[in-house]
Amino acid sequence: MSSPLTQKTCVPCEGGIPPLTEEQRAAAQPQIPNWKYSEDGKWVERRFNLKTFAEALAVLVKIAELAELEQHHPDLHLTGYRHLSVALTTHAIGGLSENDVILAAKIDQLVDDAHDS
Repeated sequence: MSSPLTQKTCVPCEGGIPPLTEEQRAAAQPQIPNWKYSEDGKWVERRFNLKTFAEALAVLVKIAELAELEQHHPDLHLTGYRHLSVALTTHAIGGLSENDVILAAKIDQLVDDAHDS
């Protein structure tokens, strides 16, 4: 499913902008319903429980390729051979930026499209 966020592109962030407010995070949540915000609102995370190690690696690589295209990079954690956790934050501002929710929406589209085919 496509959202307006998937039509946007991440822009380089060198700092100097405020992190997303609680209201902005709440407004974005319906477009990234599989993601959970950290208690402090500085991170957003999604976990994938995939069928095999090979599938988990394939998803990880697709996310990495997307992150390179967007020039916005998540923290990726592969544990238990098939459990993938993706965490997003904007380090330059010490919290979430629009880039994080854009990339989250694009990751959803990428992964959900791959599993629909």
